Amino acid sequence: MADQQTVLKLEGVCKSYNVGSPIEVEVLHGIDLELRRGEFIALTGPSGSGKSTLLNLIGLLDRPTKGRLVIEGRDTGELDDTAITKLRGHSIGFVFQYHCLISAFTALENVMMPLLVENAFPNDEMNARARSLLAEVGLTQWENNLANNLSGGQQQRVAIARGLAMNPALILADEPTGNLDTKSADTVFDMMQHVNKINGTTFLIVTHNLDLARRCQRIVEVVDGRVAPPLASRGAGMLKTS
Repeated sequence: MADQQTVLKLEGVCKSYNVGSPIEVEVLHGIDLELRRGEFIALTGPSGSGKSTLLNLIGLLDRPTKGRLVIEGRDTGELDDTAITKLRGHSIGFVFQYHCLISAFTALENVMMPLLVENAFPNDEMNARARSLLAEVGLTQWENNLANNLSGGQQQRVAIARGLAMNPALILADEPTGNLDTKSADTVFDMMQHVNKINGTTFLIVTHNLDLARRCQRIVEVVDGRVAPPLASRGAGMLKTS
């Protein structure tokens, strides 16, 4: 029986490119990682460390060359592309550095987009779900504003609400505050922590901002394609990013 508290588990995950050719290169080397339900985790590492490749694997946008990647008890190595797409849509929400909202749509319509992909036509239940999520991120009074009429921080909060639309177990946030000023970044980070506490949604946040990373429950650092030992065993001064 699958552990209901384990959202994500990687066992010996490797990723190589140009497999079988003279220029084959292995980018990730035997990654072991487990994320539990309700955790709030930072993913850090220098440029070229392999963290973007790792994020693509976790987000089911690519497949490992070796090893096991299990999401909510499902071994993704046993799933075809159709099943992978469905699992990604239901179990994973994405928040990007650039919010990727549709500028001609309202905040409400943007939050409804994942639901429309699933159900094709809007209905009262979908509308209520989107309104509830916008309320959760403090944007009720802006729900009918066009996305391009919102501030950067407000747009990113809409993106968080959109990422939660399908009630995923895991949110992957790739530099979600990287395009914001300090005040807006703090507001968005606080909002993600609020959602994490209220909903029990697991967050994995890629960031180069060490101040924000240290506010997470734990830090997973990727160095040269491997997960580094926990900071507690190395001293906080060992953490370096670029």
